[in-house]
Amino acid sequence: MISYLEFEKPVAALEARIAELRDTAASGELDIAAEIRRLEAKSAELLTSTYRALTPWQKTQVARHPARPHFKDFVAAAFTDFMPLGGDRLYGEDQAIVGGFATLGERKVMLIGHEKGNDTQSRIRHNFGMGKPEGYRKAVRLMEMAGRFGLPVVTLVDTSGAFPGIEAEERGQAEAIARSTEACLALGVPMVATIVGEGGSGGAVALASAERVLMLEHAVYSVISPEGCASILWRTSEKAPEAAEAMKVTAQDLLALGVIDRIVPEPVGGAHRDPVATAESLGKAITEELDSLVGKDPQTLRALRADRFLRIGA
Repeated sequence: MISYLEFEKPVAALEARIAELRDTAASGELDIAAEIRRLEAKSAELLTSTYRALTPWQKTQVARHPARPHFKDFVAAAFTDFMPLGGDRLYGEDQAIVGGFATLGERKVMLIGHEKGNDTQSRIRHNFGMGKPEGYRKAVRLMEMAGRFGLPVVTLVDTSGAFPGIEAEERGQAEAIARSTEACLALGVPMVATIVGEGGSGGAVALASAERVLMLEHAVYSVISPEGCASILWRTSEKAPEAAEAMKVTAQDLLALGVIDRIVPEPVGGAHRDPVATAESLGKAITEELDSLVGKDPQTLRALRADRFLRIGA
């Protein structure tokens, strides 16, 4: 069952009415097929027009939708032969950041990303996608391994930010994020990063400092959450919609600013309405980007990364 967002209430009302008419039609008492088709067309048109005009704050809500596909969903639909590798060989295993060998089409890759979980139990287990120092150190280990084996690195970024708890700070959170960012920039193999949901602050950048950065159509990417920004500027999180507008968090704004390189389209109504189609589109886009990078020497790849980030804001 679809969970509707606040701005989708008109669509929800129409689809509820369609469901009622289908129940009536199933009883055989009335022939209302024509009316059902009319309402279905109206619902589809309303959904399309709604998603065509989303505000930055509404896109933020879509990026956080509880049914939005996460790392494991993309792995299941777009990749094969995934072999997870755990632990940072220093402290322990962080399940907010998952990684391992995988196959994309015919190409072997090192796949790393944030996993938020899809129910209460799994969200707690994966810490809502908020990585701890051991998660970022694991990512560094896997990137270095990819470099030794000559495997391209693919990352799927979906986090509100790195875990801000005291224990994370005690274990060197800032240093771990910096090392992960450094590992991305130093890679001698191709790297493609995609923001698939939320891209929050350094916790996202640590897995997204690639020569190609993609975003799903309704994903968001920012230095701080809109609520956090609003709390700082206006002393109230109620100004989050205004903050989202000012921060340019959407894929469309970030493409215009040169922060990302490509937008991957989502099905009408968002990725949560058709996760498999979204994963297939994402897999195709990543493959095309890797095709353009494979064969370049390590020095060229590092120069591409340096150039793309130094151009931002110039």
